[in-house]
Amino acid sequence: MLIDFLGIQKNASFNGVEIDGLLEFCHWFMLILFVGWGCFFVYTLWRFHRSRQPKAEYFGVRNHVSTHLEFSVILIEGMLLLGFAIPLWSGRVYSPKDASVHVRGIAQQFGWNFHYPGPDGVFGRRDPKLISSNNPIGLDPNDPAGKDDLVASNEMHTPVGQTIVIDLTSKDVIHNYALPSMRVAQDAIPGTMVPVWFKPMTPGEYEIVCGQLCGSGHGLMRGMLVVDSAEDYKAWLDERAKLKAGAASIEKPKAAVAAVR
Repeated sequence: MLIDFLGIQKNASFNGVEIDGLLEFCHWFMLILFVGWGCFFVYTLWRFHRSRQPKAEYFGVRNHVSTHLEFSVILIEGMLLLGFAIPLWSGRVYSPKDASVHVRGIAQQFGWNFHYPGPDGVFGRRDPKLISSNNPIGLDPNDPAGKDDLVASNEMHTPVGQTIVIDLTSKDVIHNYALPSMRVAQDAIPGTMVPVWFKPMTPGEYEIVCGQLCGSGHGLMRGMLVVDSAEDYKAWLDERAKLKAGAASIEKPKAAVAAVR
């Protein structure tokens, strides 16, 4: 209820349920603290007003109620940190070993490239020297493992109800792969592969944004996550494979003509 009131984008992932639960609990807790301490403040203004106590009190507080209250707040906050926040953070940091789909996300100014390993499940070798307009991630065409790999620009497809792991990196500056609807945000840093995971529970289209200021076109760096049914996801993979095969058949005659010249 509070999440909707705050205007936070609706959650569309299984992993986001725990995050939203903790977020809502913390906001209710802060609201209770705010009201409680506000009432206490008003009470002290009334209780120790000059008209009620014209003479100063030289002995101060004679009980330990305030001390007990302060320690209670510290204890509850410690329980939140150790019992909820850290375990939840740990679950988000370490990717599940039973992931159904493994993707690599390569960010650049100002777009997203998504690298799928193909039916063999093995990513092909990438070489920065091979990067071009037709090969945005520098995939080595001579690597057998990369023959069936697929690359999509600014559009990432995943099946619904399955765990997705995406390894993030960048070709230039630090970017941030942000999926508010999946409760996911992770920096993409040049020279590193940082994994992040999520498990979508609702089919649909969700916006991918860059959450890190990365240059003059930062606001235009948007992509789309399409959560498909299992059948639609397979159909999309088949379609991308056919497009790649068609492009390869066109490139071969061009290469042959260039070799003759």
